[in-house]
Amino acid sequence: MTSLSINVNKFALIRNARGTNMPNLVDISKKCIEYGADGITVHPRPDERHVKFSDLEELKNLTDNYEKIEFNIEGYPSDNFIKRIIDVSPDQVTLVPDPPEALTSSFGWNCEENKNFLTDVINKFRENDIRVSIFINPSSETLSKLHTIKPDRVELYTYDYAKNFNENKESAIKPYLEVTNYLKKEFPHISLNAGHDLNLHNLGYILENISEIKEVSIGHALVCDSIDFGLKQTIAKYNILTQHQK
Repeated sequence: MTSLSINVNKFALIRNARGTNMPNLVDISKKCIEYGADGITVHPRPDERHVKFSDLEELKNLTDNYEKIEFNIEGYPSDNFIKRIIDVSPDQVTLVPDPPEALTSSFGWNCEENKNFLTDVINKFRENDIRVSIFINPSSETLSKLHTIKPDRVELYTYDYAKNFNENKESAIKPYLEVTNYLKKEFPHISLNAGHDLNLHNLGYILENISEIKEVSIGHALVCDSIDFGLKQTIAKYNILTQHQK
């Protein structure tokens, strides 16, 4: 089963551009759910250029109104981020190693170098019954400390896959297959998510080849597709690609 979680950051970016509440982020997220999304993802950054921390409570209240709809919050685990996320208590927190000035997520954690830091952070969230996923590169070289860090899930950073897909999809997916096999062998208790630059063109292939993926988080491409197809039809198109797993 692969769940489709829609990242609503870009909708928030449009809202913020005019300094108004249009589009209303809760209304957009509600439509995403009613049109077939399995969850809502947000990534509030320190400069709040799209989703704001003040949005989180309302979005959590929204998702709580639906059975089996999850709320996922991404971000770098600063002290402020940790406190705010524990206060909101989403279903899942996805930890990314982005510096504050990052335009978008661009690499995964080096688990070797950040073993103690990630272990402490994950324990704080786990004590508050929040599932934890961490962003990883498609390489096993920096993952040997996962047995100490003990995340519930890892999220494959799929930028390289998407970038190389058009040139050679077999080559593009190869490192992702390798790291998935490594995880299954060494850490079978850790589940798998995926995200970044996945779209209508490349999503089906990765899901067909890595059936272990429990959740994909898609935002930018989905918003762009909505310009062509409309939000309802766009979500339907993405659900066609994830339904084969259900």
